[in-house]
Amino acid sequence: MLYPRIKLSEDIYWIGTNDRRTSLFENYWPLPNGVAYNSYLVLDEKVTLLDTVSMGTMDSYLEKLKEILNGRKIDYLVINHMEPDHSGAVKAIVNEYPEVKIIGNTKTFPMLEGFYGIHDNLIPVEDGSTLTTGRHTFQFFLTPMVHWPETMVTWDETDKILFSADAFGSFGTLDGGIFDDETNLEFYQEELRRYYSNIVGKYGLQVQKALDKVQGLDIKMIASTHGPIWRSNIPMILDLYRKWSSYQTEEGVVIVFGSMYGNTEKMAETIARAIAEEGIRNIRIFDVSKTHSSYIINDIWKYRGVILGSSAYNGGIFTPMRDLILELEHIMPKNHYLAIFGSMSWGGGGVRTLQKFAENIKWELVAEPIEVKHGPRPADIEKLMELGKAMARRLKADRTH
Repeated sequence: MLYPRIKLSEDIYWIGTNDRRTSLFENYWPLPNGVAYNSYLVLDEKVTLLDTVSMGTMDSYLEKLKEILNGRKIDYLVINHMEPDHSGAVKAIVNEYPEVKIIGNTKTFPMLEGFYGIHDNLIPVEDGSTLTTGRHTFQFFLTPMVHWPETMVTWDETDKILFSADAFGSFGTLDGGIFDDETNLEFYQEELRRYYSNIVGKYGLQVQKALDKVQGLDIKMIASTHGPIWRSNIPMILDLYRKWSSYQTEEGVVIVFGSMYGNTEKMAETIARAIAEEGIRNIRIFDVSKTHSSYIINDIWKYRGVILGSSAYNGGIFTPMRDLILELEHIMPKNHYLAIFGSMSWGGGGVRTLQKFAENIKWELVAEPIEVKHGPRPADIEKLMELGKAMARRLKADRTH
């Protein structure tokens, strides 16, 4: 035996892989702790494979798969999500097991043909369709835009396992512990929310609808395609998704600045001091040039207050700040308080662009924007302190609600 046998139940195996080499997820999101790709094999009267893995980890995946199959063939391949980090091995599976029947929905199959040229042996399912493989009966629920249009989840009525595609997933490899109660969940706390806020966060309404579909199920285990398998903390992860998808935030402030020569950074630190003097303890300051937007958005998803400051740049806004606000406008998180500040030397543009952002994002402005020419002077420091206090007062007003 080349690989440990990891069972979810009597006849269901985890056959996922860990990716510690890829530095950017989707060639954009940093992966300092790597990422896991989870796939599951059911050895019933009919053998069923649920999702595959990324092409980059396919060799070890196929070895693991064949070892557990021990000469048996795969009868069904269920594709819950067509994104290539989960469908990367589909063509190899079809080549190895040409009679395998592929289960998906009507939005799955055009992608299957487009990515891999596969168009035979397809079994389309609708919302609520079932498949019996012997001991197991699987039911399929369509969950469009969580976070692709073809996404669905598979419910094992027999062992009460929800195979949830990308929902309830996390960045981070599985370092020995495969199940949530085998790991120190503190490792995954930030990566869970960073994954949700950046990958799934735009689709809060669709997540709510998906949660409504499965809320009546007697779930004993949640098997996502990334991160740990949930069996001991199921109420916790469901509550987190309810919270995040309904844009519930905590008391705290995220201050993000874009500064070329330090003046805007000095303004950010002044504002932060005023907020701290008012008794707000959760304050995070980010240099938008240094910190990847995924970490900034992660904290914005957590904290209610957001303060953005930018220097002017070529008659507009500092480029890294422009990129951040474009991402925020795309994701459109809700239920935040906003304040704006910045600096300029002659024509301005940073604060002006942030004001347009405020109109688009529709967050509540807690103070008038402040724009400083050249560097902050004593009168400017007083105004910046007052801006910070205004944010703190607005946050503290929520304590009584």
